[in-house]
Amino acid sequence: MLKILVINAGSSSLKYQLFDTDTHDVLAKGICERIGIDGKVKHSVPGHDTYVEEVEMKNHGDATRIVIRLLTEGDTAVLSSLSEIDAIGHRVLHGGSEFTQSVIVDDRVIEAIRKCIPLGPLHNPANLTGILACSEVMKGIPQVAVFDTAFHQTMPEKAYLYALPYKYYEKHGVRRYGFHGTSHRYVSQKAAEFVGRPIEELKIIVCHLGNGSSISAVKYGKCIDTSMGLTPLEGVPMGTRSGSIDPAILEYVMNAEGISISEMTEILNKQSGVLGISGVSSDFRDLDEAKKQGNRLAAVALDCFSYAVKKYIGAYAAAMGGLDVLVFTAGIGENNPDVRRDVTEGLEFLGVRVDLDKNYSKHNDISAEGATVRTLVIPTNEELAIAMDTRDLVEKLVKH
Repeated sequence: MLKILVINAGSSSLKYQLFDTDTHDVLAKGICERIGIDGKVKHSVPGHDTYVEEVEMKNHGDATRIVIRLLTEGDTAVLSSLSEIDAIGHRVLHGGSEFTQSVIVDDRVIEAIRKCIPLGPLHNPANLTGILACSEVMKGIPQVAVFDTAFHQTMPEKAYLYALPYKYYEKHGVRRYGFHGTSHRYVSQKAAEFVGRPIEELKIIVCHLGNGSSISAVKYGKCIDTSMGLTPLEGVPMGTRSGSIDPAILEYVMNAEGISISEMTEILNKQSGVLGISGVSSDFRDLDEAKKQGNRLAAVALDCFSYAVKKYIGAYAAAMGGLDVLVFTAGIGENNPDVRRDVTEGLEFLGVRVDLDKNYSKHNDISAEGATVRTLVIPTNEELAIAMDTRDLVEKLVKH
């Protein structure tokens, strides 16, 4: 029985979950927030009230020490000592084109993550800080890096290259990388298990729909295309991200408004998407409520989102030469039946037909009778996928 600690480090936060990889149970989880500011930690153990403590954390090293204390000491403890943690799995946003799978962390991997900072400037520095903090505080415990980009590195050149001067790819790595890869891999495999067929025989489209959304085409177990690009900004409109737009819009708006490129980038990432269209919220629940109250732009924002997802499904079915399974996952994909209805409406020509009663009553299989494509709702679990990758790599390490 291996116990794996999964870490997801942000710039001022550190999320964690401790897994028993035999049972897949979460033994404890929590988040250290406002690191370097004033500090607050929330720690929960199944069957117990959430423990909340305000505590100064100057850096991620301090946060890691607090996590160890909560896991091993006092009423919050689920372990007798630090030695019970067999390995640590880290979520890392960007692995560039170098990493096609999860890897044991060593000096080479640390340097590669550092080199990818220009590609993931918001996330990679924080992810690296989490790894270095664990190296300092939990010496000798194996660490594994699990990359958001890894699953998509099977895309062919025709899918990942942009129609820019080729030298920008050669010199600067400008290409499509894709994100949410851990979720897409986990969910596509679960979909194959659900329909009882080998993934190597299936053409699957995964719609990971949340505040950040991405669609992937998984043909015979390998990703052949995905909607996010060099960064997570490309693709469908999202909570606050614009998704794909005419690039000439940037210069046009910057000149018209007298704003800088950094201000424009902030607008594209933080003020656009369904929030930008609606002016109401980035939360689809708020948009649904506003739509019911007659807010026209909230309805338009929802329509724009569903229409964009529908177009990707059609494109990826064409790219794969057919479709066997369509999967919805993540916060919106799992919990918003209206979006699933709107996305699938009109896809009957592909063989997609949804039973609306099932769609609105929390079924995993929402396919209508006679549909030739199975339409599924499968909860994602990126943290468990990270834990299992970590376990597998550490077990191989022990055997060798």
